[in-house]
Amino acid sequence: MTIPASVSRYLDQTDERLAHRPKLQRLFRNTFPNTLETTTKLMDDGTTFVFTGDIPAMWLRDSTEQVRHYLPLAKDDPELQRIIGGLIARQMFYLTIDPYTNAFNETASDAHYRASDDCNLNPWMWERKYELDSLCFPIQLLHDYWQTTGRTDVFTDTCYRAITSAVELMITEQRHMERSPYHFIRDTQQETETLQNEGRGLPVNYTGMTWSGFRPSDDACLFGYNIPNNMFAVVVLGHIRQIATEIYKDERLAARADKLRREIDYGIRAYGIVNHPKYGQIYAYETDGFGNYCLMDDAGTPGLISIPYIGYVGADDPIYQNTRRFALSFDNPFYFEGKHARGIGSPHTPGGYVWHMALSMQALTSQDDDEIRELIDMLINTDADTGYMHEGFHPDDPSDFSRPWFAWSNSLFAALIVKAMDRGLV
Repeated sequence: MTIPASVSRYLDQTDERLAHRPKLQRLFRNTFPNTLETTTKLMDDGTTFVFTGDIPAMWLRDSTEQVRHYLPLAKDDPELQRIIGGLIARQMFYLTIDPYTNAFNETASDAHYRASDDCNLNPWMWERKYELDSLCFPIQLLHDYWQTTGRTDVFTDTCYRAITSAVELMITEQRHMERSPYHFIRDTQQETETLQNEGRGLPVNYTGMTWSGFRPSDDACLFGYNIPNNMFAVVVLGHIRQIATEIYKDERLAARADKLRREIDYGIRAYGIVNHPKYGQIYAYETDGFGNYCLMDDAGTPGLISIPYIGYVGADDPIYQNTRRFALSFDNPFYFEGKHARGIGSPHTPGGYVWHMALSMQALTSQDDDEIRELIDMLINTDADTGYMHEGFHPDDPSDFSRPWFAWSNSLFAALIVKAMDRGLV
């Protein structure tokens, strides 16, 4: 598609600002417009389909993160407003089809990642892994687009039904074992690709938090209350309360969202904080409400490192700082180091791989200018001379990487460089 004028102008400006660093200049010139150039389709119905890159489906989470760095430019650019507003309209449409689904087809083509999945697939669904963040990201984009552009035409009847269904689902999943209709069973030898207990996941106790079957990495949760996801839900329910009050004048929906927000937040504080013998109070990654915890961090967003990025607490929060030290240490089972990089990986990729997105997020949430500069250099030097970011890569050999075409990773890197330029760090 044709690049909007505001994006073209911005790229020309940054070419001059980054002229003293040719490789970074090339990387930014490639990554900033990557979503628009390669993964965006303007549909005849006025919506926008944004697929993830090397997979022909649209993830609710990925599509949001692929365009968030364009929001500042959208304020005065009708072309970008058409693109992002159209994406919001399509996301809301998808949520009304099924709020449990993480990834959708462009049309009702009946294409699926695994047609044999036992999870009540329909023709729109590429994959039906329920991930709480997939409910949260579109609502965050809706709210931020409204606040940035002032446009209210995105608040349609479909949008109202979508955000209402999101609240209803989160309430249902507060008592997953008793009330949820959801199950997911995949015929696989990979434990991270299916849910135990006949597709319902391991038992959970009531905590006030809301259950999720899968993580932002698309891997199965070990324990059903994913703490970063619940933190994100707290933030997004605040957005729903504001939208319900100011746009839809629905005080009942606003009250339900606020009550749910307070219950989840109480659950995080009561069940999601662990006294670690080395780091003090830290946030757990997952818990089940029975006293079992998963202490780790994953490269996907939201994760523990990205807590300030999603807006739950600031980067100076003492428990976050303790958690950050834990996550960036070998006490996190998915922290890896090598000759060329050190950072957080994921069980989603081979053991030992560091993720470019995790390095970008570490820098985006850092308060240390030297750390940010070091991470930017690390990212520049591990692109395997492709001019793009990837998913995971081996820190001893960056040419050993997964997903050569992964638009979300490119967008997050571009967002980091924008922030670094604004702070005079590059």
